Amino acid sequence: MSKKKVYIFLADGFEDVEGLTVVDLLRRAEVDISTVSIKDTRQITTSRGITLFTDCKFMETDFSNADMLVIPGGMPGTRYLAAYEPLLELFRAFYNEGGKVAAICAAPTIFSALGFLKERKATCYPGMADQLDCGEYLEDPVVTDGNVTTSRGVGTAIPFALSLIGQLVSEEKAAEIGRSIVFYT
Repeated sequence: MSKKKVYIFLADGFEDVEGLTVVDLLRRAEVDISTVSIKDTRQITTSRGITLFTDCKFMETDFSNADMLVIPGGMPGTRYLAAYEPLLELFRAFYNEGGKVAAICAAPTIFSALGFLKERKATCYPGMADQLDCGEYLEDPVVTDGNVTTSRGVGTAIPFALSLIGQLVSEEKAAEIGRSIVFYT
């Protein structure tokens, strides 16, 4: 079986834990995940002031091999991602072809604005719930409805990442990774 390919999109002000937990745990599960800057540079500064370099820049990347697209929350990162039209176009096309998409914290509001959640169950950061136009708002840590996965925030970053591993690899691999990080004991 070939490795699954995932892209996670980062902007200045993304929530450190929500973005990097996904990258860390998916890499532990041997999922090929690339961090993507939506800026003209690979340098990104997180919401907590950590500067890092992404694997690639949006405008220089071919996403045709993607199995899943992910966006973390955090402010002002979510606002920057929501305003980046090339990213929105990519998500629209990918979603319309049945591709798996995932967002955590404030980022599910981007899916809401794109119309992805109209008749779906979803969740997000509690303070953003009034901006979520979905079929049914849930307070579960992670909600997957069809090809859309949403999650609530920093405290749900590990269950979110493990859910993505379960979808991309297997539930057994997700449980194995959970045990290896002492999340499941």
